[in-house]
Amino acid sequence: MSLTPDSLAQAAPALIAIFVIAYAAIALEHPLKINKSGSALVGAGLLWSIYALSVGDAHLVSEQLSESLMGTAQIVFFLMGAMTIVEVVDAHNGFEVITTRIKTSRLSTLMWLVGFVTFFLSAILDNLTTTIVMISLMRKLLAKREDRLFFAGIIVIAANAGGAWSPIGDVTTTMLWIGGQVTALAIIQSVLLPSLVCMLVPLGIVAWVLRGQVVVAPERVREFAELRTTAFERNLMFFLGLGILVAVPAFKTITHLPPFLGVLFGLGILWIVGDLVHRHKEDAAKQHLTLGHALSKIDMGSLVFFIGILLAVATLEHAHVLTALARWLDQAVGRQDVVVMIIGVASAIVDNVPLVAAAMGMYSLTQYPPDHFFWEFLAYCAGTGGSILIIGSAAGVAAMGLERIQFFWYVKKIGGLALVGYLAGAGTYLVQYQLLH
Repeated sequence: MSLTPDSLAQAAPALIAIFVIAYAAIALEHPLKINKSGSALVGAGLLWSIYALSVGDAHLVSEQLSESLMGTAQIVFFLMGAMTIVEVVDAHNGFEVITTRIKTSRLSTLMWLVGFVTFFLSAILDNLTTTIVMISLMRKLLAKREDRLFFAGIIVIAANAGGAWSPIGDVTTTMLWIGGQVTALAIIQSVLLPSLVCMLVPLGIVAWVLRGQVVVAPERVREFAELRTTAFERNLMFFLGLGILVAVPAFKTITHLPPFLGVLFGLGILWIVGDLVHRHKEDAAKQHLTLGHALSKIDMGSLVFFIGILLAVATLEHAHVLTALARWLDQAVGRQDVVVMIIGVASAIVDNVPLVAAAMGMYSLTQYPPDHFFWEFLAYCAGTGGSILIIGSAAGVAAMGLERIQFFWYVKKIGGLALVGYLAGAGTYLVQYQLLH
């Protein structure tokens, strides 16, 4: 039996049903008391099993699974490398370079500062790395968990908004840039203002809600590691770690190699430098400062969840469920702007990467030439729409793992703000396009 439209059509309802059930189990992790990683892995396993049985071509399915695994592994290795670098910097108390310079005692002022730093840092690094770095910083600045959760929510919104207007800030914008659908200068000029509005609206609302509240800083605990690090070691590891993360986009541009290799390359440099700096110390004294120790501290549960959810979504992509949805939208709605906005909202439910990939496959550069309205608006909507739900973007998934954010807490407290920001930014883009064209 080979891959036929009939076999896929028969399997599609079952695939959609299993995906919805797995998604619901992930969303209801807290009341069900079932870890989201387990739900994601079972969902991925069932989806691929049903897909393989319906297709019947073992060689084809094996090739497709290998292709999906390659894409998933690149993201997971990148995430693992970035998280490890952050842990090494943290072990050396490197974040004190920043935390000691932040003097504000008001939460609202800190919120504005964090929002703008995240927005512009995301454009230079990418939204995933920026989220990891900024949430790690918040742990050093805020003692109250409720405050950290609000800040994590704004960091996700700001990181996704900051990534959308930069060719290297978000994976979907990068896909469109590499594919020739957008050019670097044009995407920056067209999407910068809408992305800024997308961040400013929710940021302003949360800052107003937090007005008058003071920053409650965590008590300084002089850990064993801190007693054994000098100012030189802290500064060295902080600037080297941050420099490696900043250099990853340049590494990708120059070598055309995937970002995960740049991160792992940098991780190796950091490992060697750390070993050289601490080579004269006793084993017990440098144990907390090694990369081996940092690797043991990263959240493997979040990485496993990431593997499960990406492989699950990949099944829908290979079964052409997402492409069929995009075609149906095109026929049922017709209007380009509404179709793109719906794709943006849909990217909060399923990963924005296959959605954008489906759109790139559906519409040719002959139909929509480079820097066309469709491509630029798609870059904005797919990049920022994922903020509406916590598992709608790589930044959200990372924040969920790092701060143990509950799905429904995010829906209740942050989701509405993200939606308002998304719509405000979309409106800004449409008005700006009408004025300039």
